[in-house]
Amino acid sequence: MAGEGEYYEEEGAYGAGGGEEEEVIDSAYIEALAAESAARHEAEAAAGGGGGYAGHGRGHGGGYGGGGGGGEDDMEDGGGGGKEEEGVERPEFAPLTHAAASGGMVEYRKVRVPPHRMTPLRENWEEIAANVVEHLKLYIRMNVKSRCIELKTSEHTELPGAIQKAEDFCNAFVMGFDVADALALLRLDDIYVDQFEVTDVKPLKGDHLSRAIGRVAGQGGKTRHAIENATRTRIVVADKKVYMMGAYSNIQVARDTICSLILGTPPGKVYNQLRSVSAASTSGTDRAQERAAA
Repeated sequence: MAGEGEYYEEEGAYGAGGGEEEEVIDSAYIEALAAESAARHEAEAAAGGGGGYAGHGRGHGGGYGGGGGGGEDDMEDGGGGGKEEEGVERPEFAPLTHAAASGGMVEYRKVRVPPHRMTPLRENWEEIAANVVEHLKLYIRMNVKSRCIELKTSEHTELPGAIQKAEDFCNAFVMGFDVADALALLRLDDIYVDQFEVTDVKPLKGDHLSRAIGRVAGQGGKTRHAIENATRTRIVVADKKVYMMGAYSNIQVARDTICSLILGTPPGKVYNQLRSVSAASTSGTDRAQERAAA
């Protein structure tokens, strides 16, 4: 029994002694790591890095120190923590020209003209061609044989989207809009054209289709003019197709109103809705003018 006790005492002494030796090794290792880390941080600070743990990765700046810099990719900027340096001017670039956007390539577009729009096109051709040439600096001609309006960029074209604007302008006239109304597509950027068919809203045939188209147009165009004035849009009703031109939000209101008429809503109810829409838009315009004047 005594031998076993001695064995346990010796083992305990050996374990205790071993624990003291391990504590000495751990403390020395920790001190060495701390010294190495301090030396590395001093070297990074001398090289322009930020504070804290900023330099422990490639391209990572800031860290917990909040100073910025620190990574190899950020050393060229000299740190700074994302703040703009004082005295540095923001660069200004010239607007992108058509030649730079297209890579010097010449663009062509064609707009097909239906037979029933040939006579109005012939009567308004001078005004259409003058606006396309003067405002957008494009080539334009009418190919009578193929019944197409042909557009082409020139060396004087400046706007990158000039030929697209000219195509939209010609398409609007072909749809049935007046030249004065279609000119808004050339001069304004937030004007769009939308279209749908009456049968897309409700599959009607025969007299039912004719009555639906009549409800949209109204007697002498009264309903159509009321929708245009209330929503500040332009509407063309050509057979089963309905074309609308205006701002996006205004087109949405006009489309909802026309769909209600197609589905059978009484015109009186539609007029009341248009009055509320017109009053809301007028009050919004007045508030905008007051803010602009203030």
